[in-house]
Amino acid sequence: MKLALIGYGAMGKLVEALAKAEGHEVSRAFTSRDASRGVEALAEELHGHDAAIDFSVADAVRTNVAACLRARVPLVEGTTGWNKELEDVRRIVNEEDGALLYGANFSIGVNLFFRVVAHAAELFGAVGSYEPFIEEAHHSRKRDAPSGTALKLRDIVGQHSKGDISVASTRAGQIAGTHRVGFDSLADQVLLTHTALSREGFAAGALLAARWIAGKRGVYEFTEAIDEILKERKR
Repeated sequence: MKLALIGYGAMGKLVEALAKAEGHEVSRAFTSRDASRGVEALAEELHGHDAAIDFSVADAVRTNVAACLRARVPLVEGTTGWNKELEDVRRIVNEEDGALLYGANFSIGVNLFFRVVAHAAELFGAVGSYEPFIEEAHHSRKRDAPSGTALKLRDIVGQHSKGDISVASTRAGQIAGTHRVGFDSLADQVLLTHTALSREGFAAGALLAARWIAGKRGVYEFTEAIDEILKERKR
């Protein structure tokens, strides 16, 4: 694949290294300075790529989406913190017959964790005496809190629980990412935990997503596409 990277921080550089190791061509890596040049300039340099992967900042998402639409390049959106704009972005992508795959977390392990939590929430919700809660911790440079993953977990648990679900966030040091979902009662507490040992899992998942979205049209969430992505990975 011929890939473009939008955002060239720690995640962008890791995606680049993994992409090259897998034999993909990374022909362009855009920095925040490039993004400030506007949609037309970005679109011109995006032309001809099979897919773009964005790990930049939430404020730049609309510009990056618009540039990819103009260049007719599918976009894998790994940036979080732009949830309030999702419906507008979805409408624009569909109107322009573009392609967007977004996700709160591109780690395969986290996406399997979502399924474990969904099943647990259904079981504990049926009992009725357990109150769910969510805790998440990340490095001090992460801007959004709660994390997109924590918000996704809240939505999953909320399908089987009444009332508000407490979400606690910690930002400190070099924490790569930890998410806990608990179910607490007078009798006992059950705690489910996912801990990221490195950022490599996020980068690997984004590359899987880029291979899947290339040539497609429409708006997809990573959790919706994971079944097909995993099937393709086995081939």
